[in-house]
Amino acid sequence: MSSKQCRTTTTTVPSIKTDKILVQKIVSWYTVLKDTFDLKNFFNTIKTIAVIGLSNKAARPSHKVASYLQSQGFRIIPVNPKEKEVLGEKAYPDLLAIPKEIHIDVVDIFRRSEDVMPHVRETIQRGDAKTIWMQEGIINQEAEELATQKGLNVIMNFCLMKAHKTSV
Repeated sequence: MSSKQCRTTTTTVPSIKTDKILVQKIVSWYTVLKDTFDLKNFFNTIKTIAVIGLSNKAARPSHKVASYLQSQGFRIIPVNPKEKEVLGEKAYPDLLAIPKEIHIDVVDIFRRSEDVMPHVRETIQRGDAKTIWMQEGIINQEAEELATQKGLNVIMNFCLMKAHKTSV
């Protein structure tokens, strides 16, 4: 990990609809992420992303983000008990069902904030992923605290696809 990377990003944006304060907080949060977390290095060092809640429905944000990341060369591992295969990859019901031979670098979560904790616990139990990324609108302070106590990087309320687009 480079000296520019941080172990956790704790600045989050509250889930308020649009107003000037929210826009300022988003800009401020993005500045904190960009200035403290070396995104280019981050994306250059990861290969496999497990996407919790990945759907086969092309209109869903999870599908759009995962499809984009796959087109950029990342291996996507779908995690959704309702799917058998997504984007040409076998889907798994949970992180623990993914064979250990498949090394996961990042767990990208597309679930409601209150549904995040079990996935964080599974990530910790698996032991291979170093980053938990919660998509836009997903904030869970308790899950963040647990993950950071176990040495994981945590990003909340920010789109992994948007972060990649800004780093290239």
